[in-house]
Amino acid sequence: MDGVTDVAFRFISAKHGRPDIHFTEFTHVEGICRGIPAVLRNLEYNKIERPAVAQVFGNEPAAFYKVAHIIGALGFDGIDINMGCPDRAVASRGCGAGLIQTPKVAQEIIRATQDGARDFAEGRSLEKIGLSETTCQAVRQMASENFPLRRLPVSVKTRLGYDCIVIEDWIHYLLEMEPSAIILHGRTLKQGYRGNADWEAIGRAVEIAHKTQTLLLGNGDILTPADACNKISQYGVDGVLIGRGAMGNPWIFLEKDAIRKGARAGAPLPLPFPTMLEISRQDRWTVALEHAEYFDRIRGTIPFPIMRKHLGWYARGKEGGLRSQVVRAFSLAEVKQLLDPVLSCV
Repeated sequence: MDGVTDVAFRFISAKHGRPDIHFTEFTHVEGICRGIPAVLRNLEYNKIERPAVAQVFGNEPAAFYKVAHIIGALGFDGIDINMGCPDRAVASRGCGAGLIQTPKVAQEIIRATQDGARDFAEGRSLEKIGLSETTCQAVRQMASENFPLRRLPVSVKTRLGYDCIVIEDWIHYLLEMEPSAIILHGRTLKQGYRGNADWEAIGRAVEIAHKTQTLLLGNGDILTPADACNKISQYGVDGVLIGRGAMGNPWIFLEKDAIRKGARAGAPLPLPFPTMLEISRQDRWTVALEHAEYFDRIRGTIPFPIMRKHLGWYARGKEGGLRSQVVRAFSLAEVKQLLDPVLSCV
C-alpha cells in the first residue's frame, strides 16, 4: 500500500470506517535515521487514527534499533517490520520480502527492534543512540507532545515465501523471536498481487503460531465484510488486514463488530452489508471531496495530482465518464467544479 495509505487516506478511513488499527506506509529506516524531511513525512499521523502503527523496512539491524526509539518518541502505538514488500527493487537490496531469503538477518532485525523498543521505554534518549542533532530536532518538532515512556509491541508483516511457499520453515524463524504479531499475506513475492491468495497456507501457519503467544493475522483478497468473516471463521486467524479493499471504500470497516460475532459463531454474516453498493452516490462523492480537501490542506509541496488515483477509486459502476474527468484534475478547485452537479442533487 505504498503511495496509498498516506495520512489523508488514513484520516478518512478513521473518520468514516473506524478500523481497529492503522498502519502507515512503509518507510525506510536509514532515511528516518538521517532525518530526511520527505521520509519523516511518512510518519505523520492524526490522533483519530489511534491505535497507529509505524511500518518500516530496511536490512540494517542497527538502524532498526535507532528507529524504534524514534517511533516511540513520536507516540506511535506499535512498530511493524515490513518483510513482505514484493517490489523487486526493494527485495533485491535484501529488504521487504527479500528478507525471507536471509532468515538470520531477519531475526537480527527483529531482535534489534525489540531491544530498541525496550531501551526507549527504559529512558534512553535519542541523543544517546548515535542520531545527529538535526534528526533529534526534527523528531521532536514532529512530536505533538511528550508521550509517556512505554515499550511498543513489534510485529512483522510478511509473505508465504520468495519464489515458492516456504511458510512452514519461514514462520519458525519468526516465531523464535516472539514478535507480538505476524501479519501474513497469502502470496509469494514471485506472485506479487497476481492470482488468488492461498488461505490454506495461511491456515497452516495459524496452526503453528497458535502454539505460541504470537498473534497470526491474515491478509489477501479481503474485499468485503463477508470475506473477512469467512476467512476468520474458516482459517482461525486472530484477525485480518484490509488493503486494496479499502481503496475508495472506507465504509468496508463499518461491520467489524458483526464480523467478530459471525466469526465466533463460525457462520457467514447476515446480509446486507454496508458495502459501496449501498452508500449513496452523493454520500460517496461527498466523502471523496472531503478526502481531496484534507489532502490539499496538508500536502505541502506534494503535487495535487497525487490525489487523482484516490478519486478514481471512489467511482463505481457506470461512472466511467466522471472517473475519467476527476483523474485528470490538477487542483482541488477543478475537483469541486466536477463534483458540483453530483453534490448539488437533492
